[in-house]
Amino acid sequence: MLLDNNLDRSNDRFLKARNWLNVIFIIFAVAGMAVYYFSNHTVGTIVIIVGMVFKFVECILRFLR
Repeated sequence: MLLDNNLDRSNDRFLKARNWLNVIFIIFAVAGMAVYYFSNHTVGTIVIIVGMVFKFVECILRFLR
């Protein structure tokens, strides 16, 4: 029998936090890309790296599930 890791999300206690962390990551990624292309490369890179911190936290929560 196959394991259904992604089929049952009712026992995922971090789902709401993970969704918010993903939203924050996407906002930082889009803002960082805009700053990178239209203004300053260094500041845009820093904004994208800050967004990646949120994505790393989300991945850690996914593994803790």
